[in-house]
Amino acid sequence: MSSGKLKNLLNSSTGGDLGELIGRARRMGELTEILASALPEADRNAIVAANVREDGELVVICASSAWASRLRYETDTLLDAAIRAGLSAHTCRIRVSQD
Repeated sequence: MSSGKLKNLLNSSTGGDLGELIGRARRMGELTEILASALPEADRNAIVAANVREDGELVVICASSAWASRLRYETDTLLDAAIRAGLSAHTCRIRVSQD
């Protein structure tokens, strides 16, 4: 594969499938940071990833069931942070990573 073709594949502004994937990963990372910063300092490392589905469900992935239990008490905080970030989330689901 020529370096020009590889450059186009990796360039998120080309509009291809890989560009969409890179953009989506970037947005998920930004959302994860926004949500983590809204939590108490002791809980900020609990979030592994986050996303808002098309139906408005905020899905927060955490590292363990213990973190999931703690984060379930923070769903209002997480939803408020997502809404302040301009996302149209109306429910929050906490999931545990399957690592």
